[in-house]
Amino acid sequence: MCGIAGIIHFENKQPQEQVLRNMMQMMKHRGPDDDGVFIEDKVGFGFVRLSIIDLSPDGHQPMVSDDGRYVLLFNGEIFNYVELREELSKYGVSFKTKTDTEVLLKSYLYWGQSCMHRFNGMWAFAIYDRVSKSVFASRDRYGVKPFYYLHTDTFFAFCSEIPPLLTLLTSKPTPDNQSIFDYLAFSRTDQNENTFFNEVKKLQHGCKVIITNGDAKISKWYNLKERVARTEVFQNPEEYRALLSSAIKLRLRSDVPVGVCLSGGLDSSSIVSVLLKDYNETDLNTFSAIYEDGQFGDEKRFINEYSSSLKNMHYTSPSAATLQNDLYHFVRAHAEPLPSTSPYAQYKVMELAKDSVVVTLDGQGADEKLAGYHYFFGFFFKDLLRSARLGRLSGEVYHYLAKHRSLYGLKAFIYFMLPENSRTSLRVEEKGYLETAFVERYSNSNGIAGQLYGSNTLKDALLDHFENKLEHLLKWEDINSMRFSLEARVPFLDYRLVEKTLASSDNWSIRDGITKYILREAMKGTLPEKIRTRQDKMGFGTPQDEWFREPAWQRFIVELLQSDSFRKRGIINPDSALSTYRDHLDRKVNVAKEIWKWIHLELWFREFID
Repeated sequence: MCGIAGIIHFENKQPQEQVLRNMMQMMKHRGPDDDGVFIEDKVGFGFVRLSIIDLSPDGHQPMVSDDGRYVLLFNGEIFNYVELREELSKYGVSFKTKTDTEVLLKSYLYWGQSCMHRFNGMWAFAIYDRVSKSVFASRDRYGVKPFYYLHTDTFFAFCSEIPPLLTLLTSKPTPDNQSIFDYLAFSRTDQNENTFFNEVKKLQHGCKVIITNGDAKISKWYNLKERVARTEVFQNPEEYRALLSSAIKLRLRSDVPVGVCLSGGLDSSSIVSVLLKDYNETDLNTFSAIYEDGQFGDEKRFINEYSSSLKNMHYTSPSAATLQNDLYHFVRAHAEPLPSTSPYAQYKVMELAKDSVVVTLDGQGADEKLAGYHYFFGFFFKDLLRSARLGRLSGEVYHYLAKHRSLYGLKAFIYFMLPENSRTSLRVEEKGYLETAFVERYSNSNGIAGQLYGSNTLKDALLDHFENKLEHLLKWEDINSMRFSLEARVPFLDYRLVEKTLASSDNWSIRDGITKYILREAMKGTLPEKIRTRQDKMGFGTPQDEWFREPAWQRFIVELLQSDSFRKRGIINPDSALSTYRDHLDRKVNVAKEIWKWIHLELWFREFID
C-alpha cells in the first residue's frame, strides 16, 4: 500500500522532480517507509511506500523490469501473488524479490493486459513503456484503490489523492455543481468519473487508460454484469462459507500485524468469527467505536460477545467534542464533502488502530451484494409485483412487518414505483432548503433517480449499487485508513465471492423478511446467535442528532449558516436551513445528516475553492 503520483507531458518538456516530490510529500502519510522518483523524457513517476509484504528494500518503487524497458508504479496488494508467482515460475519466469510488486510487473510482461483478470486484489497501477513512450494504467474491479487524474491540453497527471493534483493547476479549482446537487439531494457521490472539482476526474473502477502521443484513451477492462451472467450460482450456504473463509485467509498475507475493525454488525463480526474458528486467531486485535449506553450507534452489547474469546479488543468513543476538535483536519483529509458523520467514526477507529497494527480487515461490500440496506426490500417488493408473484409478495410483506419496527422498506417500495422525474422532485421537496435556481439547473441532469433507484428487479438493484454506490464507501475507507498509514482490506469484495453471490437467486439475499440470508445461514455455529439473528442495520453509526444540539455546536452552526459566504453560494437557502436547524434543536425533527452536509460543504468551499 502506498501513494502514487505521475506526470506525463504532451509537449517536449520534462517533469520537474521538485513538483513530484511536493506531491509525494502531501501524501507522505500514505507511505512513511520509503519513497522513490523516476523521471525520463516527458514522464515522471513518484512513489511513497507503506511496507506490508517483503519489508526489505526489494519492494522499492518505481520498479524497473529486468530488461529496463518497463517502469511500474503500484498502489495496492495482489493477494494471490504467491500462486501467480508459482505459475509464472513454471513458465520459466524468474524472480529477484518476494514482493507482489514484482509479480504484478512480470504478470504484465507475460500475459499483457489480460493479467488483470488473474489478479485477486486491490490496485491502482501505472506502467511506462520506455520504447513506445506510452503509459498504461489500471484500477481494480470495484474501486478499492483510488486513481485521480488531471487531463489538460499539455499534460496528464494522476495521483492517489486529490490535493496534490490541485497544486498543478494554474488557477483556483472550480466546484462541480452537479456533484454538489447529487450530494445534497440524494446523499450520493462517485456515480461516474466526476469529483467535486471540475478539473479533477477519477479513473472509474474496472477501467484502464492508455496515455500516448498526447491522448488518453479510457475503457473498461472488467464488466461486472457480463461476469455475473457467466458465473455459477451458490448451491448452498456451505459453499458461501468456504469461499468467504478463503477470501479472509488470502487477506491475512502480510509481514506486518493485521487487525479487524469490529462494528458489532453481521459483516465485520463474521470476519472475526471466521478468524477465530477457522484460523484460531485468538491474539487478534479488534478496533471498535462505542458510545454511552442508549445513544444511537452504540454497539457494545454485540461487540462484547467476543470479550471472552479475544485478548486484544480496543475501543474509541467519538463525541461531539472530538469531532469539533478534528473538524478541519477531517475536512482537509477527505478533500470532498461527506454526507454523514459515519465516516468520522471510522476515522477515529483507524486512528485507534494505528498504534497496534498496519493492516485492517472490515466488512465493506457485503451490504451491496446481499441487500443489507433496508431499502432493498423496496426493490424486492417491486420485483415481486412486476413479475406478478403476488402470493409471495403478500407473504414477504407480512414477514417484513413482523420482523422490522421500521416501515422504511415499504416507503422505499412506494418511492421506487414512482417515475424517475418524480423520484428526483420528491427528494428535492423533502429537503426543502435548496435554492430554486440551483434545483432548476441541476435536477434534470441528475442520473441517480434512474441509475440507482430505477431498477426493476432485486438482482439489477444489487448490480446497480455495485456500479453506482459502493465506490464512495471505499473512497472514505481508503482516506480514513491511509491518513493513519494503515492498509484496509475488504474480504467481502473478493471478486470470486462477489460474482458468485450476485449470480445467485435473490432467495439467498432476502427471504422471509430477512436480509443477507445466505450469510446468516452460512454463519450458523460460527457467529454468536445474538449477532447472526439481529435485524437492525447500524454500521459506523453516530449519535449525531444529539451532537448537533450541544451548545458548542449550536454556536458554530448558527454562525456558519448566517455567514456571508454561506448566504452567497446560491445553493442552500440560508433562512430555510436556519429554520430547519431550529426545528432540530426543538426536537421537532432529527436532521443531523442534512446539517452535517451543510457544514461539510461550506467548509470544503472555504478550504479548497474560495
